[in-house]
Amino acid sequence: MRLREPEWLIPALWIAWLLYWLAAARDVKPVRRREHPVSRAVSSLPLLLAAYLLSVPLSGRLAVLDRRFLPYGPWFPLAGTVAVIAGLAYAVWARRHLGREWSGVVTLKADHRLIVTGPYQRVRHPIYTGLLLALAGSAAALGEWRGLLGLLLALGAVLRRVAIEERWLGEAFGAEYAAYRQRTAALVPGVF
Repeated sequence: MRLREPEWLIPALWIAWLLYWLAAARDVKPVRRREHPVSRAVSSLPLLLAAYLLSVPLSGRLAVLDRRFLPYGPWFPLAGTVAVIAGLAYAVWARRHLGREWSGVVTLKADHRLIVTGPYQRVRHPIYTGLLLALAGSAAALGEWRGLLGLLLALGAVLRRVAIEERWLGEAFGAEYAAYRQRTAALVPGVF
């Protein structure tokens, strides 16, 4: 018996997540403050490039990134698939728990509430945590340098967004957010 996930499974999981994300985006509070489009582009372009690197084999001089950094075998693709499922599920749970406070870009909502329950009890940015886990799983399942590069690009974009959100939430909630920051990790409990 060969242990291997079907090649279509990870793309199907990402597509299902994206469809949910788009549908859930309709029921949110009005925006009070939104990230400037140039700032948003600075974060979004690396994420789009990461998605491209994880999805499309390269050609020409960049084909060197199609070489493997992980050995062939069934275990990395299987572990990667499990990480994608866990990461996307965690992001969905966090999104559902955030409710109408959610936005696909850095914003402050009208009558914005600070959410500190559910996944937000342990991590201040659990959606990013889940998405990074899913991206790491995608990179592991792929096993090629382009996947690792995509993951690093996404990590840089996420860290930039986290910094902006931290500043805005600190300004909006003052001492309450400072106390929340003291007791809660940004992305990974016990690490960061």
